[in-house]
Amino acid sequence: MNAQTGNPSPYRTPTRQLWDRLAAGWEKWWPSQEHGGQAVSGCLADLAAIRPGDRVLDIGTGVGEPAITASLRAGPGGQVVATDLSPQMLAVARRRAAALGLTNLEFREMAAETLNFPEGSFDAILARFSLMFVSDLHDTLATILKMLTPRGKFAAAVWDGAWKVPIISLAFDLAKKMLRLPENTVKSR
Repeated sequence: MNAQTGNPSPYRTPTRQLWDRLAAGWEKWWPSQEHGGQAVSGCLADLAAIRPGDRVLDIGTGVGEPAITASLRAGPGGQVVATDLSPQMLAVARRRAAALGLTNLEFREMAAETLNFPEGSFDAILARFSLMFVSDLHDTLATILKMLTPRGKFAAAVWDGAWKVPIISLAFDLAKKMLRLPENTVKSR
């Protein structure tokens, strides 16, 4: 939802379609892609000081990171909720979590702009490589802060807009052409 106009984000549907169509490739190539990404997940979990028993939210989990890392740190007494706007990416994440036997991890289809949890719900909130795709960053960050407990921590890793990160913009441009998706599929600032 765009806070200024009250209208749904123009990027949500095309972006969801893009990520849904890319999910099988992400699942196939996950071990290679995650090689470098795991260090970021670990760093975010460290920055958020995730401990056994913590309640954690992962925004834009994709195929399950950093939710899986957080789940392992929170342990069986903790709870991790992983959100993503793509049901196909979440399906991959669910399979990964099941293969690891994780029972403290829940997945919800939800865009970052539409997070809907009560105030003070989480001890830690993580966002790895997702916030740069948010259409209303100011309102999303305000919502995130409200969802934290008084001593809760928020840790995020982002890169700049896709147009400033050639490896990302080239991949998205190619995917949009191959999948015949609208030009506004991935938001630019």
